[in-house]
Amino acid sequence: MEPGSGRMDFEFERMTGDLVGEIEAKVNDELTRGREVRVKVLPRDEAFQIPDLIRTKVNLLPPGIDQVRTIEIVGLDVQADGGTHVANTSEVGRIRVTGYESKGRINKRIRIQLADPVAEGRGSSQARGRR
Repeated sequence: MEPGSGRMDFEFERMTGDLVGEIEAKVNDELTRGREVRVKVLPRDEAFQIPDLIRTKVNLLPPGIDQVRTIEIVGLDVQADGGTHVANTSEVGRIRVTGYESKGRINKRIRIQLADPVAEGRGSSQARGRR
C-alpha cells in the first residue's frame, strides 16, 4: 500500500476485464454517494456480535485485545479496521483500476489508485489485465 494506491485480493474463479470495469464503476458510484464514515471502539464481546465483522480467512486480532475499532460506512458496511479513514466517502474522489492479475487458481488481485483529476477529463480508464 502506498498513498493514493493499493490492492485488493479476492476469491474469484475468473477475473475478466468486464468484471474489473464493473467493479470500478460500482466503487466510483458508491464514492459519489457521500456516505458518512463512523468510527467506534467497542468492547471485544460486543464487537464480535456484529455479523461478518471480520471477513479475512483468519481472525488476526490477538485474544488479549479487549477493544475493537470498527469503521462503519453508513448504509453499506461495518468492519474491524485500524487504518486511517475519511469522514465521508465523497472525500476520496474517483478511483481507477490500474491492473488485475491471478495469484493462484481462485485468488485474484486488483490494483487501484486515486484517479488523476487532470487525466480524468482526457478519456476513460481501461484496466490492463494479465491472465
